[in-house]
Amino acid sequence: MPPARIVAERARIDDLDAFLDALAVVGEETGAVVQAFDADLVVSEAHLRRAVRLAARSIARGEAVARDPAVEVLLYAAGCRQIDRALGLGVSEGSGRVVVAVADFGDVPGADRPAADLDAAVAAVSRSLDTRTEPGGSRAEDGFDFDEAVVRSFYDVSDRELAATAGGLTDVVLERVALLDVEK
Repeated sequence: MPPARIVAERARIDDLDAFLDALAVVGEETGAVVQAFDADLVVSEAHLRRAVRLAARSIARGEAVARDPAVEVLLYAAGCRQIDRALGLGVSEGSGRVVVAVADFGDVPGADRPAADLDAAVAAVSRSLDTRTEPGGSRAEDGFDFDEAVVRSFYDVSDRELAATAGGLTDVVLERVALLDVEK
């Protein structure tokens, strides 16, 4: 599994393109794969770590849908192969909680990435988010207080499916991420 770090913050994004460009620069300067998510749709740190691991495996096997490893991570986190749909898991303009996965795909065959400086990447992502931090924002501790209704809608989780699951909504989402390989 590629080393990965998770950064969470409450932030205000006034210009989405500028924010995404800043994250792209972090990736270019540090070699890291950097992907931002709407924290209301991320159920746990394990959700993103599993997406990173499975995206790396898909790339190593030559089965990736996306050319960009960050987009492949997004697809796995969304539990779908359609990039347009997966983009709904990303950040948008306005105020909200943002979670950013930062990973080192340098040792992943086929990723064509240099070894990443994760410490520098996390620091740069944190600085980028700090410039947009809202009062009361915090890292990690509030990053996974997801909105159940929003998650159920995004992942199309029915009452019936939830009732049939031994675990809860988090388990259903983690299963969707894992089952994406089966759908290929």
